[in-house]
Amino acid sequence: MMKNRNALLILSGALSLPLMMVVTAASGDMPIAPADVVRAIANGLGIGHYRLSPIDEGIVWQYRMSRALMAACSGGGLALCGLILQTLLRNPLAEPWLLGISAGASTGAVCIMLLGVGGGLLGVSGGAFLGACCAFGLIMLLAGGLRDDATRIILAGVAGTQLFNALTAWVVSTSANAEQSRGVMFWLMGSLSGVRWPEALLGLATAAAGLVIALCYARSLDAFAFGEEVAATLGIPVIRLRVVLLLVTALVTATIVSAIGAVGFVGLVIPHVARMLTRTSHLTLIPIVFLMGSHFMILADLASRSLIAHQVLPVGVVTALIGAPAFAIILYRTREKPQ
Repeated sequence: MMKNRNALLILSGALSLPLMMVVTAASGDMPIAPADVVRAIANGLGIGHYRLSPIDEGIVWQYRMSRALMAACSGGGLALCGLILQTLLRNPLAEPWLLGISAGASTGAVCIMLLGVGGGLLGVSGGAFLGACCAFGLIMLLAGGLRDDATRIILAGVAGTQLFNALTAWVVSTSANAEQSRGVMFWLMGSLSGVRWPEALLGLATAAAGLVIALCYARSLDAFAFGEEVAATLGIPVIRLRVVLLLVTALVTATIVSAIGAVGFVGLVIPHVARMLTRTSHLTLIPIVFLMGSHFMILADLASRSLIAHQVLPVGVVTALIGAPAFAIILYRTREKPQ
């Protein structure tokens, strides 16, 4: 019964994801008929030759579909990273921002935007990616390497996050004018507005690679959920597992943050919701979490473009407005009962 339910969740999620992407591509300040959206997608993929308005076709294919694809990949990738970290570190509060990657990416991007670091050789995404990698290296250094216990890694992540947030605030306050500050703050809150096909395809490749690697280690994660000692007793190479999966988490998160900025609560809330819906092995839980994260981010992006007429909210604001109350409800429902 449980297997059938899980299979139905995965199948329905996989089938509804393209439909949601079409719906979000049809929505906006300039609504476009869903049939025209499908025709524009077919033309863009080279499998159709429909006659459409060049403006409508450009809006759908060049702007909205790349944005929808990046939303799906970033939501799925961040949720997947949250699941991995919560299992790997055995901490229900673990999420991609735990390692300070988001803060490091923000610092790298701000240095490119305001200080011109890189001499024009690096774009904002490249600077954010390098900043994220530097943050990950610093956190591992503070934690004493990947061989240390999970609590030390968590504390190192908190310290690193505060350090890079302070560096970002210092650069913005000393080097930006009012207009630049507004643009930087909008990016820091998470935005899909600047995403085009290169960023979307990179996000797709990275998220897909992370998903495949996580599925390959699904059985090991099942054992790791009971602790390192149990996993080691079962013959699982604990250190190698931690190295590989933390590096995968860092790479996926850095790629997403470099493209859309800081988006919180996806990696924190979605794994908890998935576990509340189904108690199953990671081999099944991983695709469920990935699909739930993709759906959540697409809905958040749609809400960011629809809540206020003729204005686009940062998608990170929407995820926080939804995620914070949702996480509070989860904490309330899972609180310890008095003995």
